[in-house]
Amino acid sequence: MTVIVNDLDELRARTGQHLGYSDWLEVTQERVNTFADATDDHQWIHVDVERAATGPFGGPIAHGFLTLSLLIPLWTELLELRGIGMAVNYGLNKVRFPAPVPVGSKVRLGATLAQLQDVPGGGVEAVIDAVIECDASPKPVCVAQVVHRYYP
Repeated sequence: MTVIVNDLDELRARTGQHLGYSDWLEVTQERVNTFADATDDHQWIHVDVERAATGPFGGPIAHGFLTLSLLIPLWTELLELRGIGMAVNYGLNKVRFPAPVPVGSKVRLGATLAQLQDVPGGGVEAVIDAVIECDASPKPVCVAQVVHRYYP
């Protein structure tokens, strides 16, 4: 369920709150191959299905940075910002990939609005504690502290 925020004051009021979970998203071989093409990272554990079947993960896995990039579409399912003129991805404080994402599995995002502080220009900087879960793993597959800036 999407949390709707109408302005920066409503966003401030959500500080410290868990915002819920996105829907599950399947990680397909096609998505992995497209990411490999975009990044020139064609390591066999990602794109060679036959060789990966005999490898350490029993099949192909998603790139860690592909998993990280899925934060963007999954985040937009969690929070709808209305009355905001501009949003920018300001960076990451921490990122870890505790478990692999097998191709064909599904991932979802759970996130907490950990911190919010004012920044020059009338905006706010939001620090989001993000955890991507996978239906094929008891451990998270990506844990990241994401920093966004929002301006009216």
